[in-house]
Amino acid sequence: MRFLDREGLGSLLARLVAEGYELIGPTVRDGTIVLDRIEAVDDLPAGVGEVEGPGTYRLVRRDDRRVFGFAHGPDAGKRFLFPSSEVLGTIGRRNGHLTAPPAEAGAEGRRAFVGLRPCDLHAIEVQDRVFRGGPEPDAAYAARRDGAFVIGVNCTAPGGTCFCDSMGTGPVCTVGFDVALTELDHGFLATAGTARGGDLLEEAGSREATPGEAAEGHRLLANARVHMGRSLDTSDLPGLLYRNRRHPRWADVAERCLACGNCTSVCPTCFCHDVVDDVDLAGETATRVREWASCFSVEFSHTAGMEVRTSREARYRQWLTHKFASWIDQFGTSGCVGCGRCITWCPVGIDVTEEVAAIRADDGAVALEVGA
Repeated sequence: MRFLDREGLGSLLARLVAEGYELIGPTVRDGTIVLDRIEAVDDLPAGVGEVEGPGTYRLVRRDDRRVFGFAHGPDAGKRFLFPSSEVLGTIGRRNGHLTAPPAEAGAEGRRAFVGLRPCDLHAIEVQDRVFRGGPEPDAAYAARRDGAFVIGVNCTAPGGTCFCDSMGTGPVCTVGFDVALTELDHGFLATAGTARGGDLLEEAGSREATPGEAAEGHRLLANARVHMGRSLDTSDLPGLLYRNRRHPRWADVAERCLACGNCTSVCPTCFCHDVVDDVDLAGETATRVREWASCFSVEFSHTAGMEVRTSREARYRQWLTHKFASWIDQFGTSGCVGCGRCITWCPVGIDVTEEVAAIRADDGAVALEVGA
């Protein structure tokens, strides 16, 4: 394990910039901590914390200068690796001839992600299975993913809606990083996940961590595990949800759900999208665009001339059951990484851990109707 002081982190970021990487890291904007382009370590939110709860988010001032003293804001790496809107192709008509230039897959250039949390690294791994695991990998996603350098941060300040410990996705970075940091008062414990990450740590002036520094890091992470804002019993979740497709809780949550789609927008693993074709007013250029879609919209389930899921009850059940059950059937992993964003950014504060617990509380008491 290495130790990197604050000047060393600045040197590491400067080296990435010199190699042609665009830095994407946490910064304060519009009263939230968001991922956006940053220029240097001074752009990180020093001394800023956050308070999260169901339907609640606000920034607070910490009594220290830690730059990663928060859980996360509303967005994750998904917004950059799988953009909300992406042109898949363009066809033009000029002088009676059609032209179709090839789409520039992942043409944004190389990006270095700074400060992604363990849950977000697992979310990227989940999206890797979705977009790269099949027989026809998504070329644009793969180009962005291959060009990414990732600096993960072990979570020492879990939020009020976090439950990554229950999902086995945190608070320690275990997958998908080139460098992982644990922030201490006077610097960072650093672990290399790749050879390039190790080289950069050496070049940035890191040293061997002292036993005291290593012990402090272990203490902070152990404390994070017992201070998660939420917990979830994950035993036999697929069976639980499949058995209870007619549970009255679905109707109960539908009375509160606005079907706004906030939960799917902030979820770091949701991948549903639509493909939209459009033609300009002159009739000279046609475009095909991929856009994020949400299973909470009525038109999402439009099939053979009709909507399959017309009620909010059916749409919420579909979303939660896919996330915790059928996703496992499809991709061999849960679609939830325990980040809690869907709880925080739900306008009415629907808590997924509470909904699952309510169904589990009387599992077996509700008869399953065949074919429901």
